Parts: sequence; C-alpha cells; structure tokens
Amino acid sequence: MNEQAIQDQYQHIIVLLEQQRLKEAQSQLEAFLWNSSDWTLRNRLEQVQTSYQYMLQYMRQGVNDPERQKLYRQLLTDTWEIADQTRLSLLDGTSNHYYHALRNNREHLPKEYNIASMQKVLESFPDDMAVCQLMPNAQGLDAVLKRHEETIQVLFLSTWCNSDWTAEDEQQAKGALESELLPVNDLCLFTSAVMLSLIECFDARKFSWLLDATTHPDTRVNQRALIGIAFVLHFHPTRLSLYPELTARLSLLDEDGSFGKQMNRVYIEMLRSQETEKIDKKMREEIIPEMMKNVNIMRNMKYGFEDNAEENDRNPDWEKAFESSGLGDKIREMNELQLEGADVYMSTFAQLKSYPFFREPHNWFYPFDMHHSSIIKEFGLNPTGDNAVLALLLQSGFFCNSDKYSLCFTMAHIPQAQRNMMLSQMTSQDLNELMDESKSSTLRQYAQRPDVISNQYIHDLYRFYKLSQRRYEFHDIFKDEIALHRIPALKEILCKPELLIVVADYHFRKEHPAEALELYQELIALNYADADTFQKAGYCLQKEKRYKEAVSAYLKADVLKPDHVWTIRHLATCYRQMKDFGSALEYYKKAEAIQPENHSILFYAGSCLAEQEKYEEALQYFFKLDFIEGNCIKAWRAIGWCSFVSGKYEQAMKYYEKILASKPLATDYLNAGHVAWRLGNIEKAAEYYGKAALESGSREVFWEMFSKDKDTLVKQGIDEKDIPLMMDLV
Repeated sequence: MNEQAIQDQYQHIIVLLEQQRLKEAQSQLEAFLWNSSDWTLRNRLEQVQTSYQYMLQYMRQGVNDPERQKLYRQLLTDTWEIADQTRLSLLDGTSNHYYHALRNNREHLPKEYNIASMQKVLESFPDDMAVCQLMPNAQGLDAVLKRHEETIQVLFLSTWCNSDWTAEDEQQAKGALESELLPVNDLCLFTSAVMLSLIECFDARKFSWLLDATTHPDTRVNQRALIGIAFVLHFHPTRLSLYPELTARLSLLDEDGSFGKQMNRVYIEMLRSQETEKIDKKMREEIIPEMMKNVNIMRNMKYGFEDNAEENDRNPDWEKAFESSGLGDKIREMNELQLEGADVYMSTFAQLKSYPFFREPHNWFYPFDMHHSSIIKEFGLNPTGDNAVLALLLQSGFFCNSDKYSLCFTMAHIPQAQRNMMLSQMTSQDLNELMDESKSSTLRQYAQRPDVISNQYIHDLYRFYKLSQRRYEFHDIFKDEIALHRIPALKEILCKPELLIVVADYHFRKEHPAEALELYQELIALNYADADTFQKAGYCLQKEKRYKEAVSAYLKADVLKPDHVWTIRHLATCYRQMKDFGSALEYYKKAEAIQPENHSILFYAGSCLAEQEKYEEALQYFFKLDFIEGNCIKAWRAIGWCSFVSGKYEQAMKYYEKILASKPLATDYLNAGHVAWRLGNIEKAAEYYGKAALESGSREVFWEMFSKDKDTLVKQGIDEKDIPLMMDLV
C-alpha cells in the first residue's frame, strides 16, 4: 500500500467509528491489518472482536447488563487505538517523512525510552553551569553544554515519536512536571514534544499530562500546555467523547471559568495568526516600498527622546511631508496591529531561517536562551557593551523565540561597524532608558504576561508550519478553519455568551461575515442578544446577500433601539436589493427625517421613486442633491434620465451636455444619443451612439447596452422599425 491508500483506508475506518458502526469498522480494520506484520495488533483486535461478539450475544438473549454502554465505549476506544497504531505501523514502512524515518531508525536514540534518566541529566545542568563559570576561562563549558543539548534533543525526539505511553512513562513524565530542579526551558520543550506526539497519534495518558501541565506554576509551561490542548483537540475533535474521565477533568479545570477565558484568548490568538499572510503582503507591497520611497523624509525625522535643553528645531515641512505621503497612516496601522498582538515580524524574519540551528526540528520549539551554545559562541557567556543591550532587548516580549535566535545569528554575521551603526540608531538617552533597572524590569514583566507568552509561542508554531525545511510533511493547522467552540469537549467551556461575543466581534472586525454570523446566531439562540448583536447579525447576512433574513435581524434591532439611523438605512438598502422599492423608500424617508442633507439617502430615495416611475418626486430629490453638493455628476445622470423618461427632453439634454463636458462614461453617450434622437437630431444621436460604441470597447457590449433601453425608446415614441437603421448608421 502506498501512503495515500493507507491514509484513505484509515480515514474510512475512523468515519465508521465516529458513526458508531463498530462491526463494520472492525471488519475494515481486520483487512487493514493484513498489510501489517505486527501480530500484537492482530491479537488485540481479535480479543476486541471476541468481546464484542459476546456482548451482542448476551444482548440477543435479553441479558440485562447495566455496564453494557460502558463496555461498548471501551470497545470503540480499543478499536480506534488499534486503528491508530496500525496506521503508524504501515506508514513507518512506506513513508519517507522525517517522523516515520525517526521511528524506524532509532540508532541515535536510547533503546529504552526513559524520561527519569534524562531528567536527572537535565537537572544537573544549572549546577554544572555555575561551576563552569567559576573556573578559569569557563573550563569544561563546551562539554556541559553539549551534554545538556544532546539530552534535550533525545528527550524531544523520543517523546515525539513515542505514540503510546505506558503507565510508567506517564509517572515519569509527572515527575518531570513536579521537579523543582528541571530547567523551565527544558520542560517547555518537553511540553511541545508531547503536543506534537498527540497530534500524530492520540494518547489518553499524554493528554492527561497536558491537563496537569496547565496548572504548572510557571506561565511559560502552562501556556504551552493550554495551546497544546487547543491544537490536539483541533486535530482530534471527537476523540475525547471516548474518555469521560478526561472530559470530566477538562470541565473541572473550568470550574471557576478562568480556564475558559484563557482558552478563548488562545482561540483568538490562533485566529489572529491566520491574518499573518495578509499582514505580510501589506508589509511587502505597501509599508516597506512606502518607507523606501520616503527614505529622505524618514532620515530627516527625529525619533525617540528629545533633549529638553535644546530648542525643538525640526523642520515642520518634514512632518507635513511624512503625513501627506500616507506613510504616517500605514505605520500607525502597523503599530495598532502589533499592540493587538498581530504577527508583524513574519516578513522580516522569514528569510532568516536558513541557519544550521533551524535544521533540527526541536530548535523551533526551544525557548530563547542566552546560555544556548549557539548564542554563547557568538556573544560570549556574559554579554557586555552593545551585546548587553541586545541581550536586554531579547528578554522583551516583542519577538517570538524563533525570531530572537534569527536576530542573534544575523547580528553575529554583520560586521562590527554596521552592528554599531544599527545600535547607535537609538540615542544615548534611549540606551540609558533601556539599561535603567525600572525600565528593564517593565520590559521583563511585559514578556512574562500569559497573553504575551502564548501569543509569541503561537508565532513560533506558525513559523514551524510555514518555514521549516520539512513543513510539507506536516498538516498545517493555520490553513484550516479554526472553530474551537464547535469541538464537543470544549462546547460547554467556550459556548458562554461572554466568550462567544469576543470571538464573534473579532470575526466581525476582520470582515469574516460567515464566521461572525454563526456566532451571533448562537448568541441569539442563547437569548443573549442586544440591539448591537442583531445589527451585526443583520450586517453579516447582508454581506452574504441573504437580504430577507437581514431585514428580519434589522427589524429586531429597530425594536430594541428605535429610530437608529444606521439600522434604518440598512433596512432601506436590503429592501432595495430585494426590489421592494416601496418599503425601501419608506425607510429612506425615515432616515431623511433624521439626516435631511445626507447625500446618499437623498440619492437612493430618489432612485426608489424613479424605480416606481414617480419621476416628478424623484427629480425633486435629485435637484436637492445637486443643490447641496454642487456639480454632482451622479445627480446629473439621475436628472437626465428621469427628465428623458418623463418627456422633458430639453431639460434632459441640458444635463447630458453637462455630463459630457465633465467625465462621461459609455452609458452617458448612449443616453445622450437617446435624447438627441427623440429631439429629432439624428446626426447628433448617431454621433453620440458612435462615441458610446467606442467607449464600451466592443460592438457586442454596445449592442447589449442599447438593447436594454429598447423598450424605453419605443415608449418615448421612437419607431421600433427605425432601430436597426440607426444601428447600421452608427
């Protein structure tokens, strides 16, 4: 079997299990196992099949078994787990992906997976480092670093490719979680390995460990565990229903509602990461080219702190040039995105992931550490001078871990003179500010916030799935529709009005009408809808062109918040789109009573009257619009057409001549031709039609435009038999 056939057959078995068609699933799994040489799995399946046969026999005999449902669920669980292991076993023999190569070739991994023994090595690292720092020339440092980094690599890889923890593995993993000596960075990496292993193959023991890890006292660990749960449940949305003890533990975590709030924040951060490509595109196509174009303005601008002793001598023209260039708005927009937590550095660092460091998968997940051998090699054990400033910046929460490593490697490869120039872009006062203890403490506090840590970790994951050398071997979660609130195990936790409204409003702001609408409708079903909710639901429906449903939502908003001009105008728009011009006009008149000089309202009210062939009333609106706005070509077009169809040909021609002297379109020449023809000026009509044909770009387009007005021309007294002659004349 090839890789695709294995995946397809596995998915077919999973669909049967999800539909609780256990007998069929077991038959399909039996056939699936014929391709595997793993006799252990075949024996396990035979035992499960036998148990199920007995259960069905007892049921047929009418035996009352209170444990039947519990046993059935266990049989479903066992069958699913055997299917998982069969899939991995078959892929190990066919796939050339790194993960399966790792499972097949474990020469560089210990024969026995032993978390406890690796934990002891890692726990000794801080003391070993302290001793090295006391030794002359940090003697023995390289050996200590090598031992530590080789151990964390082995721990990561062996955990990742271990698909099924034993009870002993679970106990040892709990020991690592409870250890006070294990470096936090190493525990963070282990947490990531557990998540990746769960994504490849669900394991109840590992998931239970992640639940424990969410209560770890260190924010870096508990936030990784939280994100791990979100990712694993996204990949295995229905799996937890087979493990009631895990579902119960998940609910218990949210007893006071804090877990749900944290998970909802992670949900938003995951959704926000999906906007990165748009931000990246904006940076590459708008912001950076604009900055390059206005490099002289940027050079003349003075940023940072001002010396109060000196007179502010900036040329005000620079400020004006900066604002008028449009660059100011773009930079403000980027600042707002960054404050919101958006990933604005992806485009900057995407090209800086080719260093040897990133060839090893575990390095994408290791928290930034100034004591990592690759950093010490470039900047020394205790950075001083410019390197100390860089070290301080790297403690901040502005960059994710992966980008901090990239920044260090890039700075190390820049000649010292250029590096000095880059750092000197900050004034000496800026440096003093950074080196000031209270300021650096504020930076560290910001970096330690749960929302900053989780957001930066998601940026790390985004880079792994988008930029790592082996990215095509992994299913990219960021390309999926992410809807954590729909996952059965999270439904009770996340489907609370105060949490749903946050996600709904996020989708609404980002112009995702379908996603926002689903959530607003859920809020309405929960009776948690105010006027704003109905307005937003109506707006999403309108964007989806579901005008009748939008009207229903807007009418409810109008009851809760009467005479709100925004609601009234949108009701009018929806009725107009539905061709119900009478109802649309009613609401435009209501809106007009509130905003009597609103140009848009006047225009559309006139348009609705024109659609109802009430041309005299329509003209009053268009004349008013022209008077208020002055030289309003949109009003002139409407006046020209209404005058024509109501028989005021001289008036119509007067306005079409004004339009033709301004910025005429093909339709303007066409309509002017109609009026000239009706006035008896055949030569002028033919001339205008000729220009309309030229402007429209082709004979077919012109003929299509003309044909739409054919009935109107006949109504205005043009002989239908003359139309083909006019066309030939043109």
